[in-house]
Amino acid sequence: MGKFITLEGMDGAGKSTHIPNIIALLASRGHEVISTREPGGTPLGERLRALLLHESMDAETETLLMFAARREHIARVIAPALARGAYVLSDRFTDATYAYQAGAKGVDVEKIAQLERWVQADLQPDVTLLFDVPVEVSVQRLASARTPDKFERESADFFSKIRTIYLQRAFDNPARFRIIDANKPLSEVKKLVEEIISTV
Repeated sequence: MGKFITLEGMDGAGKSTHIPNIIALLASRGHEVISTREPGGTPLGERLRALLLHESMDAETETLLMFAARREHIARVIAPALARGAYVLSDRFTDATYAYQAGAKGVDVEKIAQLERWVQADLQPDVTLLFDVPVEVSVQRLASARTPDKFERESADFFSKIRTIYLQRAFDNPARFRIIDANKPLSEVKKLVEEIISTV
């Protein structure tokens, strides 16, 4: 079996910046690396992503569509890659649903847990890198970013709720999570990421 690595964090935390370097590090060790993202990762998932990031909808509808995209992602990309021994690197996974849809939008946690059990069975990431920054840093970074999607346009209170859930999930799952202070200089963050990946 391969390894499943996920990157999580608020919008503006800078996690996506480190994906090319992680891919290069894993590839240098001789691993096949599949880099993917959620929502998305498949043709159907990418179509759902466009809806999820730009269309207004009920929070539970949003949650169901996230898991529909995730099921397709697991069936078409993640599970086959892991079965052949590849390393799968995903920009977001189910922790994001707990943070965004439950934490920030109020969807019942148990409903999400039921969907998680149905869609994933026993699949969980081997390692989750949580890129953490203060809410004001996230908001500041997003203000100077590209045209924002509907999540990136949300308030500081929205992001505060997301950060709280992410940190709580890291506290509840210490064997899986690695918290990275993404407010440090980029060179320091890069070094820390490299140290973590070297142990995976």
